Amino acid sequence: MWKKEDGKPQGVPEISTTPVAASTSSPSSSQTRSSLSSVPVSTNAAACISQGIRIKGEVTGSEDLFVDGQVEGKLSLTNGSLTVGPNGHVKADVIAREVIVRGRIDGKVSGRDKVQLWSTGQVTGEVQTDRLAIEDGAMLRGKVEAGKHPGKSADEKPAASAASAGKGSNSVSVNSGTAAD
Repeated sequence: MWKKEDGKPQGVPEISTTPVAASTSSPSSSQTRSSLSSVPVSTNAAACISQGIRIKGEVTGSEDLFVDGQVEGKLSLTNGSLTVGPNGHVKADVIAREVIVRGRIDGKVSGRDKVQLWSTGQVTGEVQTDRLAIEDGAMLRGKVEAGKHPGKSADEKPAASAASAGKGSNSVSVNSGTAAD
């Protein structure tokens, strides 16, 4: 029905399926190899809620998510990373492995591994995480619980106590950033 060439996008180099070892005498084989190495291939690209998109309800998944639009409700990424872009606004309880805030979050933020607030980031609500990073200019308003919790496995306790030798058991050090009341 259609010719094979009609369905091929323009500007996309044709990829040879011949093994490289079989065509080493051909000068075009080096061109094929170099064009393949320059094409970025990502099997785990993050899903994206772009600017202008508004979602009300519950968003769940186990992959990475980039939000530059608006999400209202509940956002749960069991093994994924949530990145709120500079135009993103999330009014939700957030649960993720890692949370990166460049925009705004209103609600409870639970980052299992870490929560990062970039200089343009704003969080209003409760933050609960093992590691917290706050850049200069970021705004954090609410309750913060950071550090390893006693309920973790026995393997993690010696490392946590060795790292905090000489400090109180519940101490958290913040190197930079601003926090508003």
